[in-house]
Amino acid sequence: MKIRGSRSADKIEAQMAPMIDVVFQLLIFFMLTLKIIEPEGDFSVNMPLGQSPTDSQSISTVIKVKMTSNPANGWMESLKIGETELFANLALPAEVPDEIWTKVYGGLPIDPQPMRQQHLRAQRAFESLNNQVLGVIGAPGNPLADEQEVEIDADYELNAQYLINAIGACRGAMRPDTDGKLRMVDYIKKIKFSPPHAKRTP
Repeated sequence: MKIRGSRSADKIEAQMAPMIDVVFQLLIFFMLTLKIIEPEGDFSVNMPLGQSPTDSQSISTVIKVKMTSNPANGWMESLKIGETELFANLALPAEVPDEIWTKVYGGLPIDPQPMRQQHLRAQRAFESLNNQVLGVIGAPGNPLADEQEVEIDADYELNAQYLINAIGACRGAMRPDTDGKLRMVDYIKKIKFSPPHAKRTP
């Protein structure tokens, strides 16, 4: 008995047009993302022609800056560049007079003498760090300094303000230009941190 309304299943035909479109899109994608490798042995090397031997000498690629702190309050206790101590050996008068404090910090309201001494010693240490970095690179804009790096190794408890000052001292300095206006002069742009130390208990 034939059931009214029934019909045999239609044959499904594969549509080739969408498949061709996909193939062309993939082809265009791979053509646009292809990176052509230069022939082996074709290197772009600039030799230091016409330079004296002292100009061609390379400088150390990493400057080590180590900062230690008091775990109780985060105050800096030592600042070294290489093996040179810049902070612990600084000597200041027993008391920092108000006129010196006002001249250096613009009257920042800090009365306890230990805090004043700490701030002044830190400032002088970072100025010395800035001069040491300048001595390593030779002069601002030295092409050899492009590959120079500074690695800062700091204690976990060190106050963040000291880290900011250390980065600024390594980064460069404000110097007057030909018009007498202060502008930032770059020393070293590559600054990194060593792996963090474990937290200490006071």
